[in-house]
Amino acid sequence: MRVDLHLHTTASDGQLSPAEMVHKAAELGLSVIAITDHDSIEGVEPALAAAKDFPGLSVIPGVELSTDIPGGEVHILGYFIDHRDQGLKRSLESLRNSRQERGRKIVAKLAQLNIDVDWQRVLELAAGASVGRPHIAQAMLERGYISSFREAFSKYIGRNGPAYVEREKLTPPQAVGLVLRAGGLPTLAHPADIEGLESLIPRLKQAGLVGLESYYDGYSKETISWLNGLARDHGVITCGGSDYHGSEAGIGSEPGSVNLPPECVAQLMAVAEQRQLAF
Repeated sequence: MRVDLHLHTTASDGQLSPAEMVHKAAELGLSVIAITDHDSIEGVEPALAAAKDFPGLSVIPGVELSTDIPGGEVHILGYFIDHRDQGLKRSLESLRNSRQERGRKIVAKLAQLNIDVDWQRVLELAAGASVGRPHIAQAMLERGYISSFREAFSKYIGRNGPAYVEREKLTPPQAVGLVLRAGGLPTLAHPADIEGLESLIPRLKQAGLVGLESYYDGYSKETISWLNGLARDHGVITCGGSDYHGSEAGIGSEPGSVNLPPECVAQLMAVAEQRQLAF
């Protein structure tokens, strides 16, 4: 069984449409995928529809929520969410509006650095989806200001870059609660670089955290072993995925490239079945 529980589409800042992502996953021989767009569930329904053409592939409705801690960010993945939940939709709409306002401010800051990015072009690249920094990076790349997406983040729009702008975010416990209210299973995404991780996990477990993304693009065997140990110590499930955004995006690796053990998926599905969540 090949599984990827962390994939992005054009519903946020990925490069493949939900249907294209499903087709790609099927071509690669994946058995289970989760669509986890940033602050957006708009890709879930079309992905579920596309998956009907591939009986061997299951799609888990998901989302990735950005949250704020002092000096950094924490991302919460939600699996098996009810993508029709109106409360979730309202909360995500507020977060997407904040992303758009942040995008405008980043473009203004870039202009002060003599980097002329057309805001309308950024909106065109987002194509009605949640505006993200990769859309701005793409606009910069088209104008020749950078040679890669990674350069955009490392030099300009990453957290410590001169054009970085904060935006409205939830706290990690608030994001966990939002996922739970939408009937989902909250998991801590790409946790290895989170400062104070060992004290954060028990606080989030108390709030309802179910899993830890131990298997992630670029993690060494030592890092995976350390994270798996933390998961065991705190009684949460180990999960994982590629964080694929697209071959040209420079974020994440190819779908299915992270070797997630089948027992991790089985444990996640067992919890979903216990809670009678959709799958």
